[in-house]
Amino acid sequence: MSALAKAATGVGCAVLALPLLAALIVAALLNAALPGGGAAAAPSSHALADIPPAMLALYQRAAPACPGLSWTILAAIGKVETDHARHPTMVSTAGAVGPMQFLPTTFAAYAYPVPPDGANPPTPWDPVDAVFAAARMLCANGARGGTDLHRAVFAYNHSEQYVAEVLHIAGQYAIAAPAPTQAAATAVGFARRQFGTPYVWGGNGPADGGFDCSGLTQAAYHAADITLPRVAQAQYNAGPHIPTKSPHSPGDLLFFGTSPSNITHVGIYSGPGLMIDAPHPGAVVRERPIDITRRADYQGATRPASHGSSR
Repeated sequence: MSALAKAATGVGCAVLALPLLAALIVAALLNAALPGGGAAAAPSSHALADIPPAMLALYQRAAPACPGLSWTILAAIGKVETDHARHPTMVSTAGAVGPMQFLPTTFAAYAYPVPPDGANPPTPWDPVDAVFAAARMLCANGARGGTDLHRAVFAYNHSEQYVAEVLHIAGQYAIAAPAPTQAAATAVGFARRQFGTPYVWGGNGPADGGFDCSGLTQAAYHAADITLPRVAQAQYNAGPHIPTKSPHSPGDLLFFGTSPSNITHVGIYSGPGLMIDAPHPGAVVRERPIDITRRADYQGATRPASHGSSR
């Protein structure tokens, strides 16, 4: 971390044998392409074998404290620092302590609010407190919405090699999400251009004064030359459906309701932990954090760009 002087520490901090330029390139590429967001990225077989189940669940639970942050980043930091709390002492020569290697003074800046099941008062020795504090620190330095993961991890430890290693490990921990097709990218771009447009029930666009949820998704894919049914239930039925544990790709449609046969809302997945939608009367088209693992009304996702009716 920035205040830890990690070069002098004896815990974690193994580095990649990469020239600095190569490390920067790897970091930049992974920053742009890291799959999934929050708890949404499915763990790879490597992650399941390497991360203790309790720590994996904790990384996934803490990531939504920073909308758009992938749990894989927290897990990769936990791996580099203490091998997921397996290090026998978890004390560095610089005085950093605990599973995420915080100096007590640095930890204090990110310790509150006390997370569920955390120690009270919070302590960097407690895994729950430490992982949530790490998520908050990353968020404060560029990780919110995936804006600048490189800067966020560099703030955690001022080393380009550290950044490259963390992003490399994070990439290994998640099942890779498919790259969005041109049609999906067009649909997301259209939806972004509608930010601030009022919600209008039954609305199909400016001629109606705004959009409702399925009017927005239909119009977005119309811009990509893919025809969708008009209402959310019909869009859900049209598919093609994405397997439950598969990672999302920008342009996927996320559906909500009380059951698969009672879909009441749809939005467009736009990036790690984010969704664009026209939410409800009195609101406007916006992009917001979304953690589907904590939504009891989430019913599944489709990928129209892989199987649509082209005009």
